[in-house]
Amino acid sequence: MRYPWPKDLGSEPGRAGRNRPAHRRGNREEAALLFAASGVMKVFMFDKVSEGVPSFGALPREAWMALGILELVCMVGLIVPATVLAIESLVFVFVHVKYGEITPIILSGVLGLLMAFIAYGRIALKPIF
Repeated sequence: MRYPWPKDLGSEPGRAGRNRPAHRRGNREEAALLFAASGVMKVFMFDKVSEGVPSFGALPREAWMALGILELVCMVGLIVPATVLAIESLVFVFVHVKYGEITPIILSGVLGLLMAFIAYGRIALKPIF
């Protein structure tokens, strides 16, 4: 089998690892940064970011803070948390659909798809056991 990158990198095709070429690395890190930013906004900047966004009224402030903390905790691991974040993003899509907010629907949908892709890759393509 011909590898799309030099074999001496020590990485197998389809496997996650530090030795993957730079163009194949980063989805997990980028997703973690996006969720970290989202978590920081919900925990530390809620009043500012909630202005003019009616869907933030759908849940009490404490619930949004708990979700922000969940995002900050989950961005550290991104194995099982990827699944949790995909489900959380799906919930956000429904909340934003209820309020007719197009941009947050797209953002939550993209983040959810990214998390679902990562969760699938971590579970199906690279089994933990």
